[in-house]
Amino acid sequence: MTTPPPHSETFVARIAMDRASAYRIADALADELDPDTTAVSLFEDGDRWTVEAAFHDDADRALISQIMTRAAGSEAASDIVFSTIGTRDWVAASLEGLAPVHAGRFVVHGSHDRDRVRLNEIGIEIEAALAFGTGHHGTTRGCLLAFESLRKAAPAARTWRILDVGTGTGLLAIAAARSLYLPVLASDIDPTAVAVARDNARLNRVAPLFRAFAANGVDAAWIRRHRYDLIFANILEAPLRRMSAPMAGLLAPGGRLILSGLLPAHAAGVIAAYRRQGLRLQSRLMLDGWVTLVMRRGR
Repeated sequence: MTTPPPHSETFVARIAMDRASAYRIADALADELDPDTTAVSLFEDGDRWTVEAAFHDDADRALISQIMTRAAGSEAASDIVFSTIGTRDWVAASLEGLAPVHAGRFVVHGSHDRDRVRLNEIGIEIEAALAFGTGHHGTTRGCLLAFESLRKAAPAARTWRILDVGTGTGLLAIAAARSLYLPVLASDIDPTAVAVARDNARLNRVAPLFRAFAANGVDAAWIRRHRYDLIFANILEAPLRRMSAPMAGLLAPGGRLILSGLLPAHAAGVIAAYRRQGLRLQSRLMLDGWVTLVMRRGR
């Protein structure tokens, strides 16, 4: 997911609907918007579901309104609410009032909750920043839970080579480094996210194990130099499908992909794309309206 450029404004389009309508709107937005410049989120609030589209170019306002109206019906056009928030306000709000997130042994928290991590838990401190991934989103939590399950079941986990594609704040790569004491490679298309991830690695005392670079997809030479036992890719449906062949090609025999950023309607298409590359579905987790997949290469 992309981040606001420094010293710019972030615009948000929001609409609250019933569950079926909200999923239809979110699917339409994810299909038609550029994932490099917009971010689509879906939240449950009682019997209502809220769809949000965050974007950085005010020129996208008309397109987003058109997509929402077409998916929800013309009578819903008046229910779309647009708001504008400054980058600094957006940063401060991203963790305001959020409690620590538990995912297996992992606890993702801000500095104000540092003392709430128990001795048998793995604390990961992530502050509000210009990058996606604070652990409060169902996709990030789903990836952490999938990783925890794989880690427990694999005696050889401490020998894994690990890559995190679209690292955002670096949370998933940091979780792997902290729990396995292994070096982890991370990439993101956004240089701001890479800088944030490196800062978070230092904050969580895994900087010597953490290498992050700006890269578009997985075509960089430093990525393709290795084969990986585990690859995280918490991004969006379109790039996951587009990168199915190169990412599958990066897996070592028996290696796993943890894929997320998927709405339920998109999961089948992503599974099919990776099956065509010779992988099989090992597990599927639904959390907060988002799907996390674990795909495995045979030995």
